[in-house]
Amino acid sequence: MTIIAEIWRSLLSGLQTTLSIFLIVSIVSIPLGFLIACARVFAGKWIGAIIQVYIYIMRGSPLLLQLMFIFFGLPTVGIVLDRFTAAILAFILNYAAYYAEIFRGGIMSIPQGQFESIAVLGIGKLRGFRRIIIPQVLKTVLPSVGNEVISLVKDTSLVYVLGIGELLRAGQIAANAKASLIPFVAVGILYLSLTAIVTLILNWTEKKVVY
Repeated sequence: MTIIAEIWRSLLSGLQTTLSIFLIVSIVSIPLGFLIACARVFAGKWIGAIIQVYIYIMRGSPLLLQLMFIFFGLPTVGIVLDRFTAAILAFILNYAAYYAEIFRGGIMSIPQGQFESIAVLGIGKLRGFRRIIIPQVLKTVLPSVGNEVISLVKDTSLVYVLGIGELLRAGQIAANAKASLIPFVAVGILYLSLTAIVTLILNWTEKKVVY
């Protein structure tokens, strides 16, 4: 308990950084993934092909490598980003690709007849898509989106490679300073608690989203 009391502030500081990354990436990447999915499904072949290549690169290479490439590689072409911005950019690009595929699957699961009915009834494509198609897509993809959100909680620990003081790095520094595994236990408890809270929110959301 003495060790926990001594390292608690540093762990809370790391937790704050972890939560910041998690919230920013979630807020930006989920809507971005939906827009990318719509572009891939409804835009022309060339745009769809470009998006497909982007998704293949993001899903086919490790997120850790993408973090390193953006922070250490982009400066070679004159693009210099601070550590936090580089981490956010890498996470958004990576997770938007995963969300895009999830939303694309949801859109493709809607019967073609519904799209045709919107045009026949004269509802208007934009209004019909917003009022009829999107609610069905959300209901379909919520479990898969929830899984990715939970994965994001754990993946935030990868930013340690850029030297960002997130939760795991704070625990590692404390463990080295105290020569004890107790900081890692505390970090594990905090990650489990955070994941549990996110899971409860997602479960509540799935139950409330009834169309």
